[in-house]
Amino acid sequence: MDNIVRAVYERDADAQRARRLQWFREARFGMFIHYSLFSQVADGEWCMSVENYTKEEYEKYARTFAPKPDCADEWCRTAKEAGAKYCVLTTRHHEGFSLWNSKVNPYNSYNYCGRDIVREFVDACRKYDLRVGLYSSLMDWHHPDGWKCAFDPDARRRFTDYIEAINTELLTNYGKIDILWYDMPYPMQSSEGWNSINRNNRLRQLQPDMLINNRSKLQEDFLTPEESIKPADGAYWEACMTFNGISWGYLDPDQAMPYSYTPQKIITMLNKCTANGGNLLLNIGPSADGSVPSEAIEPLKTVGNWLRENGEAVFGERPIIGGRYTGCGVNLASASADQKTIYLWNRIWPKNGEMRLGGYMEAPRRVTLLATGEELSFTLDGHRLFIHGLPECPTDKYAGISVIKMEFDSKPAFENMSYYPHLRYGDNIAGDLVQ
Repeated sequence: MDNIVRAVYERDADAQRARRLQWFREARFGMFIHYSLFSQVADGEWCMSVENYTKEEYEKYARTFAPKPDCADEWCRTAKEAGAKYCVLTTRHHEGFSLWNSKVNPYNSYNYCGRDIVREFVDACRKYDLRVGLYSSLMDWHHPDGWKCAFDPDARRRFTDYIEAINTELLTNYGKIDILWYDMPYPMQSSEGWNSINRNNRLRQLQPDMLINNRSKLQEDFLTPEESIKPADGAYWEACMTFNGISWGYLDPDQAMPYSYTPQKIITMLNKCTANGGNLLLNIGPSADGSVPSEAIEPLKTVGNWLRENGEAVFGERPIIGGRYTGCGVNLASASADQKTIYLWNRIWPKNGEMRLGGYMEAPRRVTLLATGEELSFTLDGHRLFIHGLPECPTDKYAGISVIKMEFDSKPAFENMSYYPHLRYGDNIAGDLVQ
């Protein structure tokens, strides 16, 4: 096996990173799909491990695995209707069951139910014009070397060869793949233990345009904060979020419903990702037969309807603006790539027909309601921008989050707390006085 020096590999990967990331940076919104044997248990995707199933006990779920026809089509149709631009499927979760016709891993869906779910998923993604992401766990509870590899050199060699072989199948059997989404690099603690540089180098040769995430103990193309929208300095990132804050896998919908995200919560997450330079990867956990969980259907449809009217504020290249340009906590904001256009996402609509925005030190040339194009009047008074003549109620008929579009001749001069500098200086004021 040829050794690829880390510096050389990273240099070559860095040289093409901006090109590979271009579509991803514009996509902003993807759907994660956690589906496998654990979907039958309805007790979380880690149930095999945390509930101490023996392998023999857990294998009964492979014998009863029976996805309904066209379940992958339903996932991707739902993603498209929600406004997502790409999907990522758990092709093999930690339980070790492969969802394709694998020659390397006989513990797979084709051998148990005659179905290549990965093929169905890839075909459905292409049908609905969605980019294709394949999740691939490094951890494997079913493989005999899955834990021995941490301390047994022979087991490590066998297991890393196995990991490369199954990923080679995924990247050679299904045409162009856009994302290889690694997960759980345990029990080994380093990229050297996983032979990640050599493996990823060879896999990239199979799919030169493919993005790889950071979970093989290398930073690679993008970082993956989990259950947290946490911007990363100096690297692109994607926040992966469950639909309920509890589980990635299927749960009883009646019990999961009170914890599930509303359209307003999902749109707020989209804003935080957009304003901070990242993507949102929102998960669904299909049921045992592959049906989209019932509690997710209406919220996702609502988000899709909202994006059809307000997607201009979400999709495409976006600068990192954080909390700038907002009006108190009731509003969120995003900006065009050149920051000449500011989009205010109004979660709470003013009741007096007027909106007051502090911190703007120059007036826009035009203000409109994004969804309708209706022009709004405005005045600038000091560091205060007043928008007049607003409708009595939110104009957004889907989620109640109406977007106001403000167009400037250049990036607007803006200063947080411009009349009240307390937050700009904080403790430094006292320090300066003492000195």
